[in-house]
Amino acid sequence: MTGNSYYYRKIHSLLGVIPVGFFLVEHLLTNYEAFNGGHAAFIEQVEWIQGLPLVFFLELFGIWLPLLYHGVYGLYVAFQSKNNVQRYGYFRNWMFMLQRVTGVITLVFVTWHFYQTRFQVTLGNVTHEEFGVLMHNIFTNPVFFTLYLIGVLSATFHFCNGMWSFLVSWGITIGPRAQRISSYVWMGVFVIMSIMFVLTMVAFTDSQFQDTSVLDMAAKR
Repeated sequence: MTGNSYYYRKIHSLLGVIPVGFFLVEHLLTNYEAFNGGHAAFIEQVEWIQGLPLVFFLELFGIWLPLLYHGVYGLYVAFQSKNNVQRYGYFRNWMFMLQRVTGVITLVFVTWHFYQTRFQVTLGNVTHEEFGVLMHNIFTNPVFFTLYLIGVLSATFHFCNGMWSFLVSWGITIGPRAQRISSYVWMGVFVIMSIMFVLTMVAFTDSQFQDTSVLDMAAKR
């Protein structure tokens, strides 16, 4: 693997932005409808996505296989890297270490989240209309809420800090000034995305997500 590590890392970096990064943003916007529009708006968004042509193949080749490569190779990189934050306490060294740590947390979290949600739909245990109820049951559990909070913040940080690294490694932000501005921009994006995710999580705890009766009333209007 050493001889081709440059190309493996480039593919790993690219897949972290396209399509995995795009999926994270889309996931945020879809789930944010729970806060922005309530139960009916959230389910409407879910059904729109599931109604896309060849959605299974879009998910398989556009999300899960790229995510698998990015996650597995990321684990290899994380355990091969040598962190030196105790000796060199520079800001970017800390970001380097946090990128590896949040990468591991994110991989575990996404696997668990996939099992709790998408895999249950595949097994026929949950329908798309019951997605809101499922998320309500998850987020009204304090332990799950805390674990999801850690997972969501880790995934968001990993994406935003990864975008900074992507722009540097691909020669887009050249020079200290450009890289410093990029740091401010992506940390700002991290704060905004984190707030939106937390608002979404809190929204799912609302009583309107306890059952699908709200959807029935919306359908009758």
